[in-house]
Amino acid sequence: MTDETSYPPAAAPGGTAHTPAPSTAPVTPAPAPAPVPAQAPVQAQAPAPAGPATRSAAPEPTLLTPTEDLRAALAAVRREVGKAVVGQDAAVTGLIIALLCRGHVLLEGVPGVAKTLLVRSLSGALSLGTKRVQFTPDLMPGDVTGSLVYDARTAEFSFREGPVFTHLLLADEINRTPPKTQASLLEAMEERQVSVDGVPRPLPDPFVVVATQNPVEYEGTYPLPEAQLDRFLLKLTLPLPERADEVEVLARHAAGFDPRDLAAAGVRAVAGAGELARARAEVAQVQVAPEVLGYVVDVCRATRTSPSLALGASPRGATALLATSRAWAWLSGRGYVTPDDVQALAHPTLRHRVQLRPEAEIEGVTTESVLDTVLASVPVPR
Repeated sequence: MTDETSYPPAAAPGGTAHTPAPSTAPVTPAPAPAPVPAQAPVQAQAPAPAGPATRSAAPEPTLLTPTEDLRAALAAVRREVGKAVVGQDAAVTGLIIALLCRGHVLLEGVPGVAKTLLVRSLSGALSLGTKRVQFTPDLMPGDVTGSLVYDARTAEFSFREGPVFTHLLLADEINRTPPKTQASLLEAMEERQVSVDGVPRPLPDPFVVVATQNPVEYEGTYPLPEAQLDRFLLKLTLPLPERADEVEVLARHAAGFDPRDLAAAGVRAVAGAGELARARAEVAQVQVAPEVLGYVVDVCRATRTSPSLALGASPRGATALLATSRAWAWLSGRGYVTPDDVQALAHPTLRHRVQLRPEAEIEGVTTESVLDTVLASVPVPR
């Protein structure tokens, strides 16, 4: 069990060489430059009637100190999820970062690695509502967003909410439904509202879409277009568990663990929407030095010039990388972002925003290896 104020790296693909280990999680590195407020104006005082003009000194930047009780509450959330899900700490932290950034998550993993159980456990630990939609070829947009239903008693149409009206929406196997139904989530994900018959209806806060897809069995699927993939803040990969973790899973089932009864497993609510709102307010105050801002931009621009990529990260990808880096810095107990934070979140934030060239795929190049090359080629500010 980890200490309540330490977090593992958020989201790293299993079985690849670049996976950051928990021991390499960013921790207050000394070489990081002291952040200062961006574009802090310095106003000159008017000259005194007698004597030379004077100039007021620029105020010293005030660094945010993350509130320990909030960080401890989110660490407790991870422990509660660990009572039901074994060996997926990185994915849990990635989901917490998405909640802090009000972003959406794409989970990818083979069947049976606890994707659904992960979301249900997280909602239980955070006392948030959750609903699950199984995306199928015959699913209609109204089945997700809701629709107008005629009431014979009043001779009027009334709106019946769909499953999208919840805090955590699990869109299971989203790539198995046609684009028309996939697109029904776009307004909900971006505007956090649903418009039916010209009337916008706000969604609960927080609202996060956690969509899943399998990296196998692509027959009969509808791959998400790049424009829709770009709406997801993070793409997290859930690897197969290590042997010790898999033995622990079997031991729990042998002892009577029922994944459909989380209360019996001891999962309880240790935080809620109020704690998340306070944490988001603190994350918004995490400072970023101009050099680190430039580093984020340089990393994203390097993906656009990579010879192995047909599509690089857009400016939206750069803002997403900035947001996730600030959340990671806050979780690490710092009020400022370092280049290590950017590197730790680059893979889960950018892997679904870039597209390989066909010739690179034929040669066996992967998105992860290209991102490794990009991070190694961009100079790190000191």
